[in-house]
Amino acid sequence: MEWIIAGAAVLVAIFVIVVYNSLVQSRNRVDNAWGQVEVQLKRRYDLIPNLVETVKGYATHEKDTFEQVTQARSNAQAASGPQEQAGAENFLTAALRQLFAVAEDYPELRASENFASLQADLADTENKIAVSRQIYNDTVLTHNNRVQQIPTNLVAAVTGFETREFFEGGPEAEEAPSVSF
Repeated sequence: MEWIIAGAAVLVAIFVIVVYNSLVQSRNRVDNAWGQVEVQLKRRYDLIPNLVETVKGYATHEKDTFEQVTQARSNAQAASGPQEQAGAENFLTAALRQLFAVAEDYPELRASENFASLQADLADTENKIAVSRQIYNDTVLTHNNRVQQIPTNLVAAVTGFETREFFEGGPEAEEAPSVSF
């Protein structure tokens, strides 16, 4: 009888260890996927000052637009967590749309090689953000399922694993800023 109890205890311990390790792996995948999103967002933030300066050279009287883009970029850089980040990114996307609308009024700006290069870089970055966001959300879905499903939810509850937030944007996030003329 003692062997049966000892054997059952060993099996339960092995189960808890395996489930715990799989939850750690899942959490680390979410953190890694979020890091990839942050890399792409940083790339976007790095492109914006160059884009603003290029447009400023042609459209000097659009001060409010430049200030809105700059403020939106600062807010996005300061945001933390997927939900706050998503809201800040939506605001930044709207500000960039306004900047590109201003640029449409300046044919010489649209013809500028520097502006065209920045447009291409930003379009590429927007695509990479969308892909990174999708990968992150897929990873969060997998993690959240593990944390919420029986029997892993029992180990997750005892060891402090929690569900993670999705990186969801509003309608603005569904469509990248238009960067082609």
